[in-house]
Amino acid sequence: MVNAVLDYGYEYLGNSLRLVITPLTDRCYCTLMGAKHLNYGGAPEGPAGTGKTESVKDLAKAIAVQCVVFNCSDGLDFRAMGKFFKGLASSGAWCCFDEFNRIDLEVLSVIAQQILTIQNAIADPKTKTFAFEGTNVSLNRA
Repeated sequence: MVNAVLDYGYEYLGNSLRLVITPLTDRCYCTLMGAKHLNYGGAPEGPAGTGKTESVKDLAKAIAVQCVVFNCSDGLDFRAMGKFFKGLASSGAWCCFDEFNRIDLEVLSVIAQQILTIQNAIADPKTKTFAFEGTNVSLNRA
């Protein structure tokens, strides 16, 4: 967070409560902001109920970017995830995947390729649209 430079999102998210900043949430914020600055994602880990999802949502709220929480299940396929990723890429929203470990291994490998395609598009500053799953998707870097 010290070296990260990110634009403010200007997304109105309502007037809701915020998390109390502790040393653990501060470290999480610094790590996630650094990853975002480098065009990567973040994967907070820890025991259930420790506030991983809430920390990501609160950080997104702090920089005014919409954050969508998506609960993964074992019946999820790559086509559904492709549609979801198209929406995320075109809206500039963040996503927090809960229970990501429930997705089948075969589907996870395709999802990894889909995420790589989006990350490559984000990394190229000249890219306005990119080919994804057979369609051209407009890219919002918010």
